[in-house]
Amino acid sequence: MAIKFQYNKTALNNLQKQLKMRQNALPTLQNKESALRLEVRKAKDKSESLIAELDEAEKKYEYLAPLWNEFESGLVSIKDIVLKTVKVAGVKCPELDGIDYEIRPFNTFAKPAWYKDGVAILKELSRLGIESEVYKEKRRILDYQRKKTTQKVNLYEKVQIPGYQEAIRKIKRYMEDEENLSKASSKIVKERHAAEESEEESHD
Repeated sequence: MAIKFQYNKTALNNLQKQLKMRQNALPTLQNKESALRLEVRKAKDKSESLIAELDEAEKKYEYLAPLWNEFESGLVSIKDIVLKTVKVAGVKCPELDGIDYEIRPFNTFAKPAWYKDGVAILKELSRLGIESEVYKEKRRILDYQRKKTTQKVNLYEKVQIPGYQEAIRKIKRYMEDEENLSKASSKIVKERHAAEESEEESHD
């Protein structure tokens, strides 16, 4: 990374501050990246386990398939999905807080006995599907933040920190060279002046 700087003490102090700030921030960023990586995996596993649970539940109730024809369409509907925001590794994520169902009233005496169970089954299946989607979204958000954190870690580690270190080295080298030149030239001036003085003395 090409860092613009001037060869003076002010620029050197400024670069040293910038370098220190990045060196101090790097471990925190690396920890955040690791935490996010772990949470992404957890959200993915949870979403997949909920889908597997949903598949299992659907298989479990397969024997009821012929009865679903008797089930009244639109008896159970979802009015609202309640989400809350939780912080995971410093990132705001959605979490399922509840599902608001609307169940049309039905006559329990006139309808088959299994109707009540049918309502409970539909609620269970829909909850598993919705919760799986929420975890999918959680994973997407966390993965996006993880990628951004990884980019910042790489920028600090591979580009900015080495760039600042190189710039600091160049300024220090320049300042040392300048000091050495200054010392050398002042020595020459002194020697020349001393030579001139001794020459004048020998003429006297």
